[in-house]
Amino acid sequence: MKTRLTRILATALAGAVLLASGPALAAAEPPPPRAGLPGLAELVDRVVPEQLARDRIPGAAVVVVSGGRTVLAKGYGVADVTTGRPVDPGTTGFFTGSLAKLFTATAVLQLVDDGRLDLRADVNRYLTSFKIKDSYPGRPVTLEHLLTYTAGFDDDIVGLAEADPEDVGPLARSLADRQPRRVRPPGTRVAYDNYGMALAGHLVEAASGQPFAQYVEQHILKPLGMNATSMAVPHAAALNADLAGAYRPSGDGYAAVKGQYAPWAPTGTGPVSTPADMGRFMLAQLRDDSRLGRDLTRRLQEPHYAQDPRVPSMGYVFEQRSRNSHRLVYKDGDVPGHHNVMALLPEKNIGVYVVYNGDGVGTVANWDGQSLVDRIVDRYLPAESTTAGTARAGAGDGDVTRYAGTYRSTRTSRTSLMKVSSLFAAPTVRANADGTLTTTGLSPDPVRTAQHWVPAGPGLFQERDGQARIVFDGEGTLSSSMNPSEALEKLAWYDTPMPHMIMLGLSTLVFVSAFLLLPISASVRLLRRRSRAGAPRQPTGARVARLLAWITAALVTVFVTGIATTMSDPNVVMELTALNAPRLAALPVLATAGFLSAVLVTAATVPAWVKGWWGRPGRLCYTALALAGVAFFKIAMTYNLLALPFPTN
Repeated sequence: MKTRLTRILATALAGAVLLASGPALAAAEPPPPRAGLPGLAELVDRVVPEQLARDRIPGAAVVVVSGGRTVLAKGYGVADVTTGRPVDPGTTGFFTGSLAKLFTATAVLQLVDDGRLDLRADVNRYLTSFKIKDSYPGRPVTLEHLLTYTAGFDDDIVGLAEADPEDVGPLARSLADRQPRRVRPPGTRVAYDNYGMALAGHLVEAASGQPFAQYVEQHILKPLGMNATSMAVPHAAALNADLAGAYRPSGDGYAAVKGQYAPWAPTGTGPVSTPADMGRFMLAQLRDDSRLGRDLTRRLQEPHYAQDPRVPSMGYVFEQRSRNSHRLVYKDGDVPGHHNVMALLPEKNIGVYVVYNGDGVGTVANWDGQSLVDRIVDRYLPAESTTAGTARAGAGDGDVTRYAGTYRSTRTSRTSLMKVSSLFAAPTVRANADGTLTTTGLSPDPVRTAQHWVPAGPGLFQERDGQARIVFDGEGTLSSSMNPSEALEKLAWYDTPMPHMIMLGLSTLVFVSAFLLLPISASVRLLRRRSRAGAPRQPTGARVARLLAWITAALVTVFVTGIATTMSDPNVVMELTALNAPRLAALPVLATAGFLSAVLVTAATVPAWVKGWWGRPGRLCYTALALAGVAFFKIAMTYNLLALPFPTN
C-alpha cells in the first residue's frame, strides 16, 4: 500500500551549540524567517489551510529549517476533532510511520562504527532465536541490503497491526512468526521493505543487548534533545495525552482510524514525535551532528544503491531525489490516519517537514506533503531553465515499442492478500508513433494520471513539461526518479490485469445471473409440478446439483460485493489491511467456500450430461456455470484471494 499502506519517521536532533533553538521550536510563535526565505510563512499559511479544507484533513504542522536554525514551526487545524484542541508544533505528537526507519538506520550505523555490526555480513551471524531461510545459497541477506530495500523479501503486512497498543507482542517473535518468502536474490532489485527494516531493528537489539526503543532513546533521542519522541509501544501517558487523533473523511465529518500499532516499531508502527523534535532531527542531519556519530548523517544520505545510475538512487533509508536540479534527500511515512514527509536539501542547508493527522479524500494526504515541499523549493530555488522535457533529435535509441506494456511494482506481494491491489492498479506504458511514450499510473500526483515522455538517451526518457525521468534496462525493468524505493517489472500479456478483469467480469456476470435466476426457475418448476398431478420429481442428484450451483453463485455474489464495497474507499482499505479486520478477513473465507462448492459443481457436470438431467439448454447453462467457476477461481488464486493452506504463487 505506498501504503502506499504504511510508512513514517521519527528522528533526532539539536545539540549543545543549539540549545537556544529548542525553546524557539516549542514557542507558540516561531522566530521570523531568515532573509534567505522571505515570505515563507505567507506561502505556507496560504497552501496548508487550502489543503485541509479541500481534502478534508483535520490538522497539520509544518517545520522549516534553514541556515542552522528553525525559521518556521507552525500548526494548522485541530489535533482532536471532538475537543477542538489545536495542533501545536511544540507539543502535539504525531505517529511517525516510516520516518522511524531513519532512527533504525542511524542506530545500525552507530553499532557498525562500534564494531558490533558489519554491513556486509550475513544477518544470520547475529540471529539466535530464528534464522533467515537460505533461499538463495551463497547469496545471504546483509544489513547493506536491509538499509537499501534490496534484501528480496516479499511484502506482507496484512494483520500486522493492533488497535490497542497493549496487544502488541515482542519484535523478535513477530519476525520469526511472520518471516516472508524471499522472492528474489538480494541486491538485484529495489523494493520497499518493512520486514527488512524491522529485522534491522532486531539486529540493533542483538548487537547492543538493549530493547530497540531503549537503545534509540539513549543514543539518538536524548543526545539531540528529542524529549517528546518515543519508539516504545505502548507510549508513556504524557505522550498519549498530547497525541493527535487519526482520522479519515466519513459522511459530513470524520471517523477515527485504528491500526497504528504493531511489533515492528523499527519500521514506524507505533513511534511518535512532535514536529518540533522533527525539526531538531533535520538540523542534526544538515550539520552532520557528531552526537549521532562521526560522519554518520552523510553516510545515511549519500547514494548506496541505484537500480539504474541514470535516475536517483537509495541512500540508507533516505531516497535521493531532485527538484529544479537541486539534490533532495527524501523520506515519507504513513500509517492509517497520519502522514509525514521530510525533505532535506543538504547543499542549501534547508529542511522541510510536513505532517497531517488525516488521510484526506482518496488517501491524498501524502501527496499534499510532497506538493508543499515542491512549492517551497520552487519558490526559493527555482529552475534555471524551462527547456527540460524538450525532445532532442537522435537522443533516443530507435524503436520504443519494446517498452510498451503493463508493469508491476517490485513491492507487490506475491504471497498475501495485498496482491489484489495490483489487479486494480498497474502502471502502463504506451509507445507513440513519434518515438515518445505515454504512461498512466506512475505519477504520485492523484490528479495527474497520464504523463508524456520524450527520449533523452538510450532507454532514458524525460517528462514533457515536468522534471521526472524514467529509464528502462534490458531486462524489462522500469526505474523512475519519482520513487527510487521501488522498481517496476514488465508483465507478460497473460499476467496483466486487463484479461484477468475481463475473465472476472464475465464469470461474475454468469454467477450473479445464476444467483437471481435459479430460484425463479425452481419456483416455476414447482408450480408446474403442482399443476400436473402425479408429475415425477427430478432425480435427487439433479436437485442437489442445482442447489450446489445456487450456493456457489450466492457465495461468489456476496464475495464480489464485499470486495467492491471494501475497495471503494482506499482509506478504509489501509486500515482494514493493517488490522486484517473481520470485514476483510471474511472475504478469503467466503471465496474459499465458493471455490469448494464450485469444485462440486464442476464434478456434477459429468453426471448431468451422462444421465441426461434437465434438457439440453439446462445442461449447457450448468456447464457454463462450471466453466465460469474455473475462470473465476483461477484468477482468485492468482491474486491470493483464497484462504488456502498452501501457496498458489
